[in-house]
Amino acid sequence: MKKLFIPICISLMSIFVLSSQAYAKELKTGDMAPSFELFNQHKEKISLISQRGHWVVLYFYPKNDTPGCTTEACSFRDNINKLIAQKAIILGVSVDDTLSHKAFSEKYKLPFSLLADVDGQVAKSYGAILDLQVIKFAKRHSFIIDPEGRIAKVYRDVNPREHVRIVMSDLKKLQKQNNTF
Repeated sequence: MKKLFIPICISLMSIFVLSSQAYAKELKTGDMAPSFELFNQHKEKISLISQRGHWVVLYFYPKNDTPGCTTEACSFRDNINKLIAQKAIILGVSVDDTLSHKAFSEKYKLPFSLLADVDGQVAKSYGAILDLQVIKFAKRHSFIIDPEGRIAKVYRDVNPREHVRIVMSDLKKLQKQNNTF
């Protein structure tokens, strides 16, 4: 009986994963970025429309204060001056609430907004949600959004250690192509 239990659990989890991905909209370069309004760790409402005219790096991550998420957030923090010089705004999004974001942000001195998508609707609109019915979290996906609000670059299955370096390089190329740097 025990030998059957593990394969059955794995099969059921696979069905949940596949079904959660089936309804996810697959955004691609050139698409308009889905609009949103979310609260950050300071309980300020941040909207995508208010970022028009700027390059936005919108990164989704699973959970505050976990190893990969901390690595990625601290890498954005450590490179924030370079990213600002590239005229980029960094926005992190997870399904954690504003209090969790505040504690995470203060602990690691993160100088950018962490947005609380507690119902996962924004992550879903970006195809970046994993909903297993009993637990829901954002997938580690990122998007560069151009000053007009279009998706300029999509990153799926991000490596937290390398991601920021790749984003900065791609941002530089995109800005040269668009003559906005």
